[in-house]
Amino acid sequence: MSMADSSDSVSVDMETIYLGGKEHIIRTGHGSVSVIVYGDQEKPPLITYPDLALNHMLCFQGLFFCPEAASLLLHNFCIYHISPPGHELGAAAICSDDPILSVEDLCDQILEVLNYFRLGAVMCMGATAGAYILTLFAIKYRDRVTGLILVSPLCKAPSWTEWIYNKLMSNLLYYYGMCGLLKECLLQRYFSKEVRGNPEIPESDIVQACRKLLDERQSTNVWRYLQAIDRRPDITEGLKKLKCRTLIFVGDSSPFHSEALHMTAKLDRRYSALVEVQVCGSMVTEEQPHAMLIPMEYFLMGYGLYRPSQFTGSPRSPLSPSCIAPELLSPESMGLKLKPIKTRVSQTGDR
Repeated sequence: MSMADSSDSVSVDMETIYLGGKEHIIRTGHGSVSVIVYGDQEKPPLITYPDLALNHMLCFQGLFFCPEAASLLLHNFCIYHISPPGHELGAAAICSDDPILSVEDLCDQILEVLNYFRLGAVMCMGATAGAYILTLFAIKYRDRVTGLILVSPLCKAPSWTEWIYNKLMSNLLYYYGMCGLLKECLLQRYFSKEVRGNPEIPESDIVQACRKLLDERQSTNVWRYLQAIDRRPDITEGLKKLKCRTLIFVGDSSPFHSEALHMTAKLDRRYSALVEVQVCGSMVTEEQPHAMLIPMEYFLMGYGLYRPSQFTGSPRSPLSPSCIAPELLSPESMGLKLKPIKTRVSQTGDR
């Protein structure tokens, strides 16, 4: 069955492939890591890395279950979902004697994963903490990354506000495990208040599903990932050296909205674009995955990639240096209404 036959056929095929991925447990110099592979390994690789306490089922399922995104991504890529240590489904608690990995160690793990599968340069997609890890990886190993798709990314060291928030979560994890208050902290990190609900409006299905799956997390493993990301260095200077194309999504209700604006301002404007999604939290992949489709289509055109149901050739990307005019990424030119999405190519200063 062709993915381009109909929206329904795409959805069925996507579910079959998504649930039928093969898990690989890869031993690295920094411990074992789980990688779930979906699709034809002869196709170009796209690797994903999730945010704190999440794995691919919690962080990217909404995007990959979107039929149009399925046809775009699975038509063009083989997907390699990399889980942070101990974040895969059914993971046991990591031994307390094992050293806590740094963000540099996590990057080196990714390099070993690429080498294990004999992958050359890869496309990367990461969310928040995962976006930081993949950006750092792109800075360290520039020849191994062809492009970055980042969702509510981090690039600076934690602010005082984030540090205090992380300290609260760290203490809750250490002393109380995956308790109710900790889950509320994480849900505020991921989602806007519109989907989290209130006394008058019930929380959405995606929040309920996330809350349930968080119960299955090993608190020790989440604590270790939090320790790594809480000790991250500022990589702002390294952003200036990136030459791969970078597409950034951020919800305007994300706690890391200003961080995404700062990051966009520091990237080379010839190779980067920012999409701000209104009435959305950090996890755009789950809360508003359809908002990602058209920008990703335009972004991937620059690599000669296309969605089979819509494109038959390889038009030039609006993100290429020769045609980076901001109007080419305006909502109108992309067929987007001004709400719920607004786009911008770059920021000229910090906010």
